[in-house]
Amino acid sequence: MPFRQAFLHAPIGMAIADPNGRFLHVNPAFCRIVGYSQEELAEKGWLDLLHPGAEGGGQAFPLALEGIPSLEMETRYRHKSGRTVLVQWNISLVRDSQGNPVYQIGQITDINDRKRVEEKLKQYAAELESSNQDLQHFASVASHDLQEPLRMVRSYLELIERRYRGKLDAEVDEFIGYAVDGAGRMQALIRDLLTYSRIGTHGRSFTQVDCAVALNQAMRNLSVALEESGAVVTTDENLPVLMADDVQLIQLFQNLIGNAVKFRSAEPPRVHVACQTQEGRWMLSVSDNGIGIDPKFAERIFVLFQRLHSQAKYPGTGIGLALCKRIVERHGGRIWVEPRPGSGSELRFTMPMAGGAEAG
Repeated sequence: MPFRQAFLHAPIGMAIADPNGRFLHVNPAFCRIVGYSQEELAEKGWLDLLHPGAEGGGQAFPLALEGIPSLEMETRYRHKSGRTVLVQWNISLVRDSQGNPVYQIGQITDINDRKRVEEKLKQYAAELESSNQDLQHFASVASHDLQEPLRMVRSYLELIERRYRGKLDAEVDEFIGYAVDGAGRMQALIRDLLTYSRIGTHGRSFTQVDCAVALNQAMRNLSVALEESGAVVTTDENLPVLMADDVQLIQLFQNLIGNAVKFRSAEPPRVHVACQTQEGRWMLSVSDNGIGIDPKFAERIFVLFQRLHSQAKYPGTGIGLALCKRIVERHGGRIWVEPRPGSGSELRFTMPMAGGAEAG
């Protein structure tokens, strides 16, 4: 009785057939999928429902009688109305104690909706890939075409500033200063945007990278800022070796430590890089004694162009942490702000212990 109830009320099509594939029993779901009544199906078998030219169905069916215990495939059925029904087809052959075929148990699932969704996803993926390629091309062309005229504009503005500073009125000097500063910020913005756009497409293949080595290189790149601010950077002794893009890992440490130096408090910056394991992954953190991050902005800081402070107080393009997020995600990890009582901030990010993500 339980089996019969399960057979009748199953949401997928189920059928029991004789060894030659002629239907003995079918459930209501099977009838709904193919459009035939139980009486009509009593005169048919598996192969009668196959759509003319259905891939593999007619060739695969006889294999069930040749020792293969079960078959599973996607094929096309012909609905009673004539329309095509895409189905997931599973069939098993049951034998008696002497190995003789007794009957077949089969299931079909209507996968038309799933296939439509899959096709849409493929279409969206292709469109997204095309859009990404267009954006990459645009970023490259825009960077090349904009950088040169901006460089020229800034050079002439700086020349005017040097030649005429103090010879005209103070207001003109101020205007020239604004223009020079604006051109410089535009150059930095274009450079950072190009770097951001290339994280996934122009990165290096992943190799074994010692975090301690990458961190030391990042600190060498920041040596002037560290010295001028009186910053002290300390690290745990157990920094791991990762499968990573070495250039991007250096860039990640450089941005995080550079932020800690930039957003410092009245005290000289104290930055600590730590590492521990978390659920089979490396978790690294960069903590500081700076001005801190309001918890309500914990997600916003990783969004492109999102700034929490004025340009005059803390110069920058608003891309640094968004860049960090893209680098970490390319490596199969995630990055977040850890709530920290009192002053200072702590940013944490995870990295796979072995293998890493595929280099994109």
